[in-house]
Amino acid sequence: MRLCSLYSGSSGNSIYVGSDQTHILVDVGVSAKKIIEALAKVEIKPEEIDGILITHEHSDHIAGLGVILRKFGIPVYGTPKTLEAVAQYKSLGKVDMSLFHCVEPEQSFQINDMWINPISTGHDAADPVCYTLMNEEKKVAIATDLGDYDDHIVDALSGADAMLIEANHDIRMLEVGPYPYPLKQRILSKRGHLSNERGGQLVRALLNDHIKGIYLGHLSKENNYPELAFEAVKDELLGNAYSNDYRDFNLMVANREQCSSVIEC
Repeated sequence: MRLCSLYSGSSGNSIYVGSDQTHILVDVGVSAKKIIEALAKVEIKPEEIDGILITHEHSDHIAGLGVILRKFGIPVYGTPKTLEAVAQYKSLGKVDMSLFHCVEPEQSFQINDMWINPISTGHDAADPVCYTLMNEEKKVAIATDLGDYDDHIVDALSGADAMLIEANHDIRMLEVGPYPYPLKQRILSKRGHLSNERGGQLVRALLNDHIKGIYLGHLSKENNYPELAFEAVKDELLGNAYSNDYRDFNLMVANREQCSSVIEC
């Protein structure tokens, strides 16, 4: 299995997960042109993509969907309420709705050799989910836009060989920053986004003895810095049960504007 963050941040998100037989995109929140360029860097043609998983309908997760569908006709998977909201997205344009396939939270489904599990989250969207993707040997977990997490989410994400976990904001930067008060309250709420520290606590809860790499993703451009996110998460990992040194596995911040290094697992 391969995991690669193509783009990650509050301005747009798209993630590639692939096996020898199956190639998946999780969200397409940047332009089709950018996604095609990023896929080329991991030596994948858009025609090879077997499915697009949508976590939720916010524009930073679906901005490129309409053009991608019109050009390549790739099947799209999401919860019923999410796909209904996506269909109403003004910038989607005319697409073939037969490409939309409804999936239910907590009910696994299969694309080729890959089993995919949508996991309900508390984000402020129609019916948001995060995903795990598994084949016979490996598991990848992708969890952003969480707001918060509970034991159910930890259990569902556990055992991953590679993962991308949200570290959206530094709390102090957000509190003193220029955002309007209601927006600050939304971000800090259980229907908002994970702070660096809370993201680090989730990473710590998910660590195991076979993890190969971890991306910290969905960083806010206005309320975070990559260095802050990295250091905050690293501090949360000190003294964990599986490693006394974050360098025992590949911990990195996913790039905002370009393809990140591939995690092989």
